[in-house]
Amino acid sequence: MNKRIWQLFASAITVALLSAVYPAFAASEPEQLVTKAEETFKNFQNDPQMSWLRSHLNAAKAVMIAPEVRKAGFVVGGSGGRAVLLARDKETGNWSGPAFYTIANASLGFQAGIEKSEVVMLIMTEKGLNSLLNDQLKLGADASIAAGPVGTGAEKGITTDVVSFSRSKGIYGGVNLDGTLVTINDGWNARFYAKAVTPVDILVRHSVTNYNAQKLQDQIAQAVIK
Repeated sequence: MNKRIWQLFASAITVALLSAVYPAFAASEPEQLVTKAEETFKNFQNDPQMSWLRSHLNAAKAVMIAPEVRKAGFVVGGSGGRAVLLARDKETGNWSGPAFYTIANASLGFQAGIEKSEVVMLIMTEKGLNSLLNDQLKLGADASIAAGPVGTGAEKGITTDVVSFSRSKGIYGGVNLDGTLVTINDGWNARFYAKAVTPVDILVRHSVTNYNAQKLQDQIAQAVIK
């Protein structure tokens, strides 16, 4: 092996070793959640059973997306997952966010046979949105919640603060969110925006942005236009 080939070989080995220890451009957990939220929102938008969600999205103040709500294993003895919240500016109509949240409840109601679901919640009132700007919200107590209707003919009128939709392997309404605790995830907000921020900073003051959120913002904005 001549000197040049040996140098190339040594360089390749070095790069491989460094990559194993320091994965290049690895997406952070918050970024991965945003990517999963994009896929979840797309799934709901393309689902013919979610006509109510599509037709009422233009009236929503905000949208919360939880790509994976698990029956067990998220917290000791309980259930839950992580979620992102995007809100619409009432002056401009532009969507901002996401802000990151944790949802958890020891008695989160799953249908029999359901271990995990993907969830989309439409925040329909200012009260619902303002409640989510607090440190912790209990769905059903601090803000009223109802399961959204599914089916192509669903025209059921709903007047609650939050309307939830869940899907799991073809089953709709697989999880009951009444009583669920929704808590601000300060750590993930700080990681995503590279500094300590609150949901008010993100969704009301619009004092921070992250280009990794643009695709999800555009998805929701385009869905509203439709």
